[in-house]
Amino acid sequence: MLKIGCHLSSAKGFLAMGKDAVKIGANTFQFFTRNPRGGKAKALDLEDVAAFRALAAEQGFFPILAHAPYTLNACAADEGLRTFAKETMLDDLQRLEHIPGSMYNFHPGSHVKQGAERGIGLIAAQLNEILWEGQQTTVLLETMAGKGSEVGRTFQELRDILDRVNLSDRLGVCLDTCHVFDGGYDIAGNLTGVLEEFDKVIGLGRLRAVHLNDTMNPLGSHKDRHQKLGEGELGLEALERIINHPALRELPFYLETPNDLAGYGREIALMKGLYQDKPQ
Repeated sequence: MLKIGCHLSSAKGFLAMGKDAVKIGANTFQFFTRNPRGGKAKALDLEDVAAFRALAAEQGFFPILAHAPYTLNACAADEGLRTFAKETMLDDLQRLEHIPGSMYNFHPGSHVKQGAERGIGLIAAQLNEILWEGQQTTVLLETMAGKGSEVGRTFQELRDILDRVNLSDRLGVCLDTCHVFDGGYDIAGNLTGVLEEFDKVIGLGRLRAVHLNDTMNPLGSHKDRHQKLGEGELGLEALERIINHPALRELPFYLETPNDLAGYGREIALMKGLYQDKPQ
């Protein structure tokens, strides 16, 4: 079974997101933990969470993916910004304990002229402060396109972060198809080769989720602009190979394409039609 969903609005709570997912044929989904530009999260409604968990069990949902605000910067030059990122992420993780088995994805950050090595050290230091023994949520580092001074533009940079975190068993990686292609990894022309490199540098056992997006930009552009599935530089044939690849096909896929709910429903149906129930 293809594990697939999309990014949904959390404005009306978890149960509403679950119902929207069912409506469009999804069996999981992604959501922002709070306003994507940061700030205070609204109070957690435990009755809503309980109702969602009941729906998820009834529908056979796969683990949902919480996405940290994309403006957080764990390796900012400004200490105040780093503190804000740490406090926000810790609060998010504590709230997610009410939905055991969830995953939490974040953009590693931008080193802003401090250098990648300094950025990697700051990100790892923050993770060492916010992870705890017995935590039920897996934290995912996202592969980045390499725009500006982003950390995580290469598999090696992500590995360097993982190596410096004490509780690294609570960490994994989310592979964004738009980002890695824009970052210079040719998943359209050499998917197996890219995954072999990922396995050599990080280990495929660390790969826990895929952001399934097409891209508006060519290979190695370092731009990060998502496109609807099949309408960008990756193309539908490459996306079909991605969802059916033996190393990826059992992972959950989360769409972040420029779509409304109906558009996501169409893309989910499209991917389900291309998915092979038996691996080649």
